[in-house]
Amino acid sequence: MRYISNTPAQQRDMLSTIGVGSIEDLLARVPPKARLSRPLDLPAPMAEQDLVRHMRRLAAENADADAYACFLGGGSYDHMIPSPINHLISRGEFFTAYTPYQPEASQGTLRTIYEYQTMIAELTGMDVANASIYDGASSLAEAVLMAHAVTERDQIVLSAGVNPLYRQVVETYAEGPALRLKTIPIDDGASDLDAAKKAVSGKTAALVIQSPNFYGCLEGVADAAEIAHAAGALLIAVADPVNLGVLEPPGALGADVVVGEGQGLGVPMSFGGPNLGVLAAKKDLVRRMPGRLVGATVDLDGRRGYVLTLQTREQHIRREKATSNICTNVALCALMATIYTATMGWRGLARVGELSAAKAHYAARKLAEVPGVRLRFGAPYFKEFTLELPKPPERVVRKLLRDRILAGVPLKPFDRSLKDCLLVAVTEKRSRDEIDAFADALIRAVA
Repeated sequence: MRYISNTPAQQRDMLSTIGVGSIEDLLARVPPKARLSRPLDLPAPMAEQDLVRHMRRLAAENADADAYACFLGGGSYDHMIPSPINHLISRGEFFTAYTPYQPEASQGTLRTIYEYQTMIAELTGMDVANASIYDGASSLAEAVLMAHAVTERDQIVLSAGVNPLYRQVVETYAEGPALRLKTIPIDDGASDLDAAKKAVSGKTAALVIQSPNFYGCLEGVADAAEIAHAAGALLIAVADPVNLGVLEPPGALGADVVVGEGQGLGVPMSFGGPNLGVLAAKKDLVRRMPGRLVGATVDLDGRRGYVLTLQTREQHIRREKATSNICTNVALCALMATIYTATMGWRGLARVGELSAAKAHYAARKLAEVPGVRLRFGAPYFKEFTLELPKPPERVVRKLLRDRILAGVPLKPFDRSLKDCLLVAVTEKRSRDEIDAFADALIRAVA
């Protein structure tokens, strides 16, 4: 690689190559009113130790989950991250690993992906899982395209309990193939299955349901599967894999495709990403799966090896004929999830689910005792629930920041009919003292 230094002579050479005489000529098409007419107002450069000190002061202004009690949810959760994860992903073998096109040089990366696929398939109760997608929203959108391709139908029925951010991504994906989206309402927190029966028809490619849903409530996945299959449609279930140490896997309840956000499997929240998209399906849908699939084989000497078993080349070179335009995966986040699942094991995952559910129900009881506060829905919930507050949730959340509490997610931006509601998530990390402090602070905030 040839490096070009920034000398005046070389600048002149580059400008003459593109046919302009000066930087001003290059910028001539930029309107004067859009150009800065004064020097940049930048501080003087700092010594390295001063810069580090300055950046630490700025970082300390963030309300992060290490310094605050975090009750945020809505798709990203403050679960414990076992210490081996950061140690293992910091190994040099994983720093530069990207697309393992050459299996003989990528056995370690391929094996970690293979183990990830196996664990996700077991957790979700499905036959096969792909090597991961970008996040839960894109996983759902890809599953919708799968259903359209398999059934050759153009209608998708989604529960209003599906994460509204996921639904926005589905709407964007649906524009290309002109899919028609239909939403069924929720009834006291869970999907109205009577409405689902009326909405699902011979034109429906898939019924989409999330359990626990965006509002924290558990759904009747098996009943939804019966409704979908009776019309010849697929059931796409959105699930949080961390919960599946306790909850029945969607595959055992009749789901054809299971998608979700895998961030809770050892991936830090990181102020919003990167995340981990989970996608698993029945074996007869494998040819329609997006992304890639790693498989195990043996070489000529009988030694076990790993290869890219399935990766549709149209995803790279003939995009208009592709089943998906996703042709990579978030391998590092998938590696984190693999280490997390292996470290925790089935008993550990079950314990995480049990503690999260128990603490969430304790928190819901304590918070609902605050005058003017009540649970918004009567449907059963798992580790997340919706509170109705007597004062605007946005103001309450700001007040509780003074007590170093991240109180939850106000729901007004997602649904104006829930403008007085707050979504609260409780994981195994929250202590009784933190929950009690939340209740005490909430009393003062709504008084």
